[in-house]
Amino acid sequence: MGGIEKVVNEQSKRLRTKNFNPLVVTNRIGTPRCYVVDGVPVECYESLNTGFRLGIPYSIPTVTSLPTFFKAVKSSKIVHAHGHPYLTSLTAAKLSKLYNKPFVLTQHNTFIDYNNIFDHVERLNDLTTGKQNLKAADKIIAISEATKDYVLRLGAKPSKVKVIYNGVDLARFRPITEKRQEIRKKFGISQHAIVVLTVRRLVYKNGIDTLIETANIAVKKNPKIVFLVVGKGPDMESVKLQVVQLGIEPNFRLAGFVSDEDLPLYYNVADLFVLPSKSGEGLPLVALEAMACGLPVVATEVGGIREVLSEDYGKLVPPNQPELFAKAILDFAAVDFSSRRQELRAMMEEKFSWDANVERLVEIYEELI
Repeated sequence: MGGIEKVVNEQSKRLRTKNFNPLVVTNRIGTPRCYVVDGVPVECYESLNTGFRLGIPYSIPTVTSLPTFFKAVKSSKIVHAHGHPYLTSLTAAKLSKLYNKPFVLTQHNTFIDYNNIFDHVERLNDLTTGKQNLKAADKIIAISEATKDYVLRLGAKPSKVKVIYNGVDLARFRPITEKRQEIRKKFGISQHAIVVLTVRRLVYKNGIDTLIETANIAVKKNPKIVFLVVGKGPDMESVKLQVVQLGIEPNFRLAGFVSDEDLPLYYNVADLFVLPSKSGEGLPLVALEAMACGLPVVATEVGGIREVLSEDYGKLVPPNQPELFAKAILDFAAVDFSSRRQELRAMMEEKFSWDANVERLVEIYEELI
């Protein structure tokens, strides 16, 4: 479950309440061929998933997957793909034209900098598969203005593009205090510690190296600060090694995988949320979830985060700048934000919800059907 999967899940289960019958088609990684999530049927196609082991979530459909796509597109009234660079999106686009079905495309991220040969591969893919998908789409949904600018630079027609911000499950992600002491005790974290939380897949583009350098600077200046990292990924072992080498294990805790059910508790045990991304962020769901729980956010100024983060409730710093990142964290650690949490929560209730997101999505569907 990454960001795209979470968006699809939140939208699909709400579409079922509005006389839609969504069917999700996705790649198969250790799952049955067919299953059901929140009442939504899921059908899996066979694919090559070697990129996942390199921290690149890109699956390549095999020839045997084509019947799954044919059947799904043929039986649907509208086709909605997520992500412009994928061959699976292009397959859906081509079949939509073959069967004369409306094709909607949601773009979630901006350009992702890997700082290696994959940057060139990504640019080539943008100019081939990506541009074909954008051209084929009857409507393009961008999850932020930054994402909109990205697809426009790739040649998308402005008249096709509509910005619909992601939402947050306001019922699940809310201020909770009763579990705070319990979780801190579980990790051996003092009740007087200042907990800095991040929820990240542990890969390069998510800035985990920047976070480690930031922590090394921050905890030396304020030993009460404890970084709590939720998530796993291909760089987990190298992260553990770096933390040990720096001698900051007591102040840098790796929680590993945390279930969606327990995740709100981790937001509520924290005093501050941080997002050290290097690139590629369209509109990070974890930042919305943190703010819905009343947490201030310190983030790198990447993608669409600037569109939702008020300076009253957080701070933006340039990416790959651990000294500036550490200073921002230390500044927030020096003040008591607890009295402002309800203000931040009220702002999120007013501006962001999945129900509002799906209302706008339904308008697009009804316009095209």
